[in-house]
Amino acid sequence: MKNKKIFVACDTSSIKKIKKIIAQTRTNKIKIIPKFGLQFFYSKLGRDFLEKIKCEFWLDLKINDIPQTALSAIESLKDLKKCKYITVHASGGLQMLKAVRKKAKKINKNLKVLGVTILTSLNNKSLKEIGHTKNVKQLVLKQTVLIKKSGCDGIVCSAQEALMVRKTHKNLLIITPGIRLPGESSNDQMRIMTPKDAFKNKVSGIVIGRSLTKGNIKNNIKKLADHLNT
Repeated sequence: MKNKKIFVACDTSSIKKIKKIIAQTRTNKIKIIPKFGLQFFYSKLGRDFLEKIKCEFWLDLKINDIPQTALSAIESLKDLKKCKYITVHASGGLQMLKAVRKKAKKINKNLKVLGVTILTSLNNKSLKEIGHTKNVKQLVLKQTVLIKKSGCDGIVCSAQEALMVRKTHKNLLIITPGIRLPGESSNDQMRIMTPKDAFKNKVSGIVIGRSLTKGNIKNNIKKLADHLNT
């Protein structure tokens, strides 16, 4: 259990709720790292809160722009000393990925750069609507090769593609969102999986949002621990 990386998606702009999530997900049973996305980072007090936070965290910005702009974005985050993970989108291309990775390591050698592949809210139909001719699995594999070539530390993909990726990338860090406890609704996600099945698919870590933060957080953590230990 201790070797399993588990991240809680802090999808709110409320500082009060964030403090509650962080406090109540601290447990001896499982190490849980908070993940902050665009909603909190863009909120009025979010950026300031992350500058002063005491625990390590994942900043999930999915940076995707021309190389110089992406590089400048990373530079602007150098005061966030506790940031342990940062995301950049594979769609930005090899040069952007390389630029972000190089700048991130210069700012903090321990900062992990994760390349985002196909969002878990998309499926083959969605990709065709966008204009892609390859299916989800083909694109994830192609983007993984690009991310690996750039020197980034790992990828973000759904657990449904994780085992396929692991077969050709043995040591790659693979983090998977779209995680739901058994019986829960998929909500806006298309490619989902339970925590236990995700780890069976050789993922390095999972991201859980509403399954942990909705309702009684401590009870939800117990459900997660019991699920993983059965």
